[in-house]
Formats: sequence, structure tokens, C-alpha cells
Amino acid sequence: MPCSDSSSSIAFTTDHDENLISFEYAKITCGRAIEGGTGLNDFLKGKPLSFILQTPFDQYQKDLKPEDEETQFILYSEWDALRSAVAQYVGSDQEEIDKDRCQITSVDYTDNAIEVALVILPPKELPKILPCSLGDNNN
Repeated sequence: MPCSDSSSSIAFTTDHDENLISFEYAKITCGRAIEGGTGLNDFLKGKPLSFILQTPFDQYQKDLKPEDEETQFILYSEWDALRSAVAQYVGSDQEEIDKDRCQITSVDYTDNAIEVALVILPPKELPKILPCSLGDNNN
């Protein structure tokens, strides 16, 4: 299923202390829409943006335990898009994050929150997707 044939979009909302409230990720790939469902949104709710930038993908795999390769791919796509979007928003200089593929389309400040919307180009490289049976051995 993994392919890099299109761009995606993401919008995230933070409180004024830069703790994540929520995010929405959408991508059309191989003629099919991909929209979350991995538990990442709930897992990250209330976490600081710095946590999102610092936590490696394998930690999310361990914590969220994706059930199959498709869910693992979607989790990676969400994580990579959100991390790239946050890096672009905060001006992070972490070399391993490709923030240049993000383009902020809007930033909306309200009394209660900040909402940031971005268009994201496909990642340069996708990770090796391992069968779930192998992932269990890496705990």
C-alpha cells in the first residue's frame, strides 16, 4: 500500500502553552483516502509540541501497537506529517525532520487556541514496514 503519489494536508490545534489539543490528517494515496484511526491523536492530546518533535517513530509503535502493516503505514504517515508540520510551525532546526516539505496555509489565533493548517508533500523516504510478528520481538 505505501506510495508517495500525492501530497497530504494536516491541521493541528494547540493551546497557548503549545500543548497539542488535536490534529486532522488527510491523504489521498493510490486512489484511496487515508485518515487516521491509529490512536495517535488521542495519545498525543495534551502533550507539548516539543514531545512530538523529540519522540521517535519506534516509540509510537511500541505504545500504540498497530495491528497490521496498513495501520503501521498510516501511523507512520500521521507521525511524519505531524512532526514535519510542527517543525515548520516552531522553526525547528532538527536535521532529521524534513520541514521544508510543509507549507503553512493558515494560522488562526483565538482566545483559546491556535490552529495551524499545512499542505505536506510526500516524504523522501518511507520506513521499512515490518510484519507485526517481527515488531513484537523488538520490544
